[in-house]
Amino acid sequence: MKDVYESPLNSRYSSKEMKYIFSPDKKFKTWRKLWIALAESEKELGLNITDEQIEELKAHADDINYEVAREREKIVRHDVMSHVYAYGRQCPKAEGIIHLGATSCYVGDNTDVILMTEAMQLIRKQLVSVINKLAKFAMEYKDMPTLGFTHFQAAQTTTVGKRATLWIQDLMMDVEAVDFALSQAKLLGSKGTTGTQASFMELFDNDTEKVKKLEKLIAEKMGFNSVFAVSGQTYTRKLDSIFLNVLSGIAQSATKFSNDIRLLQHLKEIEEPFEPNQIGSSAMAYKRNPMRSERICSLARYIMVDALNPAFTTAGQWFERTLDDSANKRISVPEAFLACDAILSIYLNVASGLVVYPKVIEKRLMSELPFMATENIMMDAVKRGGNRQELHEKIRELSWQAAAVVKQEGGENDLIERIAKEPMFSMSLDELKAVLDPKKYVGRAPQQVEEYINDYVKPLLEENKDVLIDNAQLSV
Repeated sequence: MKDVYESPLNSRYSSKEMKYIFSPDKKFKTWRKLWIALAESEKELGLNITDEQIEELKAHADDINYEVAREREKIVRHDVMSHVYAYGRQCPKAEGIIHLGATSCYVGDNTDVILMTEAMQLIRKQLVSVINKLAKFAMEYKDMPTLGFTHFQAAQTTTVGKRATLWIQDLMMDVEAVDFALSQAKLLGSKGTTGTQASFMELFDNDTEKVKKLEKLIAEKMGFNSVFAVSGQTYTRKLDSIFLNVLSGIAQSATKFSNDIRLLQHLKEIEEPFEPNQIGSSAMAYKRNPMRSERICSLARYIMVDALNPAFTTAGQWFERTLDDSANKRISVPEAFLACDAILSIYLNVASGLVVYPKVIEKRLMSELPFMATENIMMDAVKRGGNRQELHEKIRELSWQAAAVVKQEGGENDLIERIAKEPMFSMSLDELKAVLDPKKYVGRAPQQVEEYINDYVKPLLEENKDVLIDNAQLSV
């Protein structure tokens, strides 16, 4: 339909897998799985529920009669009871035991946890896949000297690969945060209207052990090890806040990377992929705008702001429950996951096709290296009998003169030539040029790359080698 609003996350950016996780079909099929798990567990614990009723429920677990549910909701204004009604129409023998003892949050909240968990597992797979690509990039360029920047001003030399490890390290921290969030994911279970399990105590004639066992059975059937030990009517909204804070952290990491790429593309040192038929500008045909990296920044900004929603929701819950979470959760949680999914798809695409221009990198580095080499030159001159203080003052004067040539005249950095003409240094031009080997100024950068990748990154990649994604094709 072209005459109604549709979220760009759905139509342009997010993956098919993530869109399905938060689709109505996935949601309502999960509701039915929860109703089946409830009925099976109640039967196992002695309630008067038959195999025939359960088989009837299973037979219609996936063929949801949406139209019946929609028409019923117009009448009763309650989504859960509308679907209970629709399920009952398909399962007349089981109609009386559907949702037995449960409140709406039994299906609503348990489903939310299930979907967020599946979504976070997909995010984790994408994260590790991006790390894999960046690790290969870091190792390939671990020895390539490049000009380092602090305050976006020329600083000491690093390597292209070492810079990539900074991006990787942020993502490695994000993986740890994802794993922590997943460790906190527990089902609500079957807690009842205020979390006291009173309705289930009534069903099981106050048999506490059976009521406790009921939750355990449901969790196992739904693939979870545990439920929240205590709750009101809902699971604590703190879980939503934890999950979206993790997504916000990923967005922050991705923004750091994409901003670096945008700056490097401006410098013509490294570019994001650019397809043969891609148009960079509607007016300036020569342009190659970093549109993928810009899109990462754009979507990331949305997530970082969106993460405030569950924070306010968590803080604003009243006693055992209030409904001002519902409409917000329906929007803020899925959209955060869809946006993060889109970011990581783009990130993977960019990391898989980064274009490096060694000659440009070398030219910029060599234009600044003479200034960085002056300490070494001065030390060599002292060894030849020079006075350190006099040499320092002369280098200061010559450096200002060379800088003036570059900044005021647009010329090349001629500091080395100026030093070669000064007798107090006792060094020929060839000797001075030998000092300007960029690899002498990268410190332990190459070794740091090897150590970090081998000691920290490779173990993670080895553990996850079966789930790595090779690349991501963008729809736009």
